[in-house]
Amino acid sequence: MTNCPVIDVQDFHKSYRGTPAVHGISFRVAPGQITGVIGPNGAGKSTTMRTLSGIIPPTHGSLTVAGYNVETHPVQVKQRLAYVPDDPRLFPHLTVDDHLAFTAAAYQVSEPEQKALRLLEQFELSDQRRTAAKDLSRGMRQKLAICCAYLYDPVVLLFDEPLTGLDPNGIRTLKQSILDRAAEGAGVLISSHLLAMVEDICEQILLLDRGKQLFCGTTGQLHQQFGDRQHQTSLEQIFFAATGSRTAPGQTERESEEEPECLPSC
Repeated sequence: MTNCPVIDVQDFHKSYRGTPAVHGISFRVAPGQITGVIGPNGAGKSTTMRTLSGIIPPTHGSLTVAGYNVETHPVQVKQRLAYVPDDPRLFPHLTVDDHLAFTAAAYQVSEPEQKALRLLEQFELSDQRRTAAKDLSRGMRQKLAICCAYLYDPVVLLFDEPLTGLDPNGIRTLKQSILDRAAEGAGVLISSHLLAMVEDICEQILLLDRGKQLFCGTTGQLHQQFGDRQHQTSLEQIFFAATGSRTAPGQTERESEEEPECLPSC
């Protein structure tokens, strides 16, 4: 892991029609590092993800991905980043194969057929290759979006509630794939209310509440600040202690006005 971050967010602010949604967030993600973003509904998690991916502009601050500013170099950022939202917007009449072929063409993937076949097998979609997206189950659509994101080997991966709709085997496969991608050098940012998953695979935690940053650091530092040094306090207990127990983890966050989302290949 190098010292040069693949995600660098400094003094990020976002307002919607004059209403602040994010207030001065600053954090970094290094290559190979998995960072979990946690907080109650309306904390600013999805807003941060969407701004990093270039879907919505920041109101103030600097956000860079792989050394490129998201506002001044949007194409270079999108070439190096994949964003999987909690409800991926697929093309309803395109098949699984069509989505992967489109992504491969957009990102000029070398040997796309072999990569696509490996991903389809990994995520148990091989039997659905000729199925249109509109006919896939919720979990299968999520898996397809993940396959499209992985196809072009981005250096930054953004996951917003990635386990939505996945069965236990799909959850295990995704968790292992995230660990594998990080081991290969990708920087990963995961927003999730499933705190057990965050605790399992994330080495850095970004804790937000009401658009403000309460903490950013290693899990060990988090326990020192909000729990105990022996790590006997769970992440869930820390969550409630830090945020005042206003919102239970596990609820779906829709924290701002609906913004258009798209496949990583859009």
